[in-house]
Amino acid sequence: MWAAVESIAPMIGCMPRALHDWVKRGQVDHGERDGVTTDERERLKALEREVKELRRANEILKVASVFFAQAELDRRFKS
Repeated sequence: MWAAVESIAPMIGCMPRALHDWVKRGQVDHGERDGVTTDERERLKALEREVKELRRANEILKVASVFFAQAELDRRFKS
């Protein structure tokens, strides 16, 4: 396979390593090789972004709930 990659890569204007990586990625995407497909990788990245955003939102909500709880306590004790 590497011999074929080395002979074809200059014809299409890329480095052999890049072409080899593309071939492997294509094999994974078509189920010919074990690994995470491009679609799965994109979905994982999107889910990781969503988890990060949700964690940030949870932290904001925690701080806000403490603030409002303290404000309510202050209001009750002043009355």
